[in-house]
Amino acid sequence: MHSAHSTSVTFSEELFAPVTSDIELCYQTFGDPDHEPLLLVMGLGGPMNWWDTELCIDLAQRGFFVIRYDNRDTGRSSRAQGRVTRAMLVSAFARRPTRAPYAMTDFAADAFGLLDHLGIDSAHVTGVSMGGMIVQTMAIENPGRVRSLVSIMSTTGKRSVGWQHPSLLPGLLRQSRGRAAYLDSSVAVWKRIGSPAFPLDESRIRARAAETWDRGISVSGVKRHMMAVITQPNRSPRLRSVRVPSLVVHGLADKMVHVSGGRATAAAIPDAELLLIDGMGHDVPPQLFDTFADAIRRTADRT
Repeated sequence: MHSAHSTSVTFSEELFAPVTSDIELCYQTFGDPDHEPLLLVMGLGGPMNWWDTELCIDLAQRGFFVIRYDNRDTGRSSRAQGRVTRAMLVSAFARRPTRAPYAMTDFAADAFGLLDHLGIDSAHVTGVSMGGMIVQTMAIENPGRVRSLVSIMSTTGKRSVGWQHPSLLPGLLRQSRGRAAYLDSSVAVWKRIGSPAFPLDESRIRARAAETWDRGISVSGVKRHMMAVITQPNRSPRLRSVRVPSLVVHGLADKMVHVSGGRATAAAIPDAELLLIDGMGHDVPPQLFDTFADAIRRTADRT
């Protein structure tokens, strides 16, 4: 274990957990294993380093044993099988019958498999964007293993809510050829979808993009993620069965997932708290780390 500079929080090296016969997840933990487990689930194409280390340390200091990980098809976790083409994505978006390589239930099963590997029966779960869809699915599929639920800038799967701004659609499938091009495109993307009231420093975006590229990029994996999102079911009816303390966070300036997705999620989950943040887009800016950490702690304390 290593000590983080200027804090008493310890954190692990990146480790690996076999969760199925062909999927191994890369993960990292922060804090005391005897503290309350908190599983952080990232969104489409996002590896675990998109959960900022500073935020993970902050959460550990608030009494959590924090676990962040690469979903299948991201970072250092296993690549799945199954070819997805642009034509298949368009077909699925048009609601034509299209076979997806995997579904939200498979992502949820991966997450439970990681908890099994760590010997954790139940955990607080927090997910961003597609990660919010995954943690919602976890609470539906196996509610006894979810202590509290925080869904950030996500949606229910219902097509009439949580839509993308039309201006973003042309860039969603654009591919970057080479590391330098990926860093440039990352700056462009995050400036489009990020928080207008809490802008990110370009050097910070580039540093995270460089780490993301170096840990492993899978264009085919992103397409498989997209297919899982497009073909997901409308969870609204089943979310009404969720009984754990729940919080829904959404930015009022989110162009990637319209705030209607957050409102619909909070409306579907009984007694869910809805936190709407003015000027927040589709990111987790450092200026809001305390806001997120306070909200996650507050929700866990309702358990």
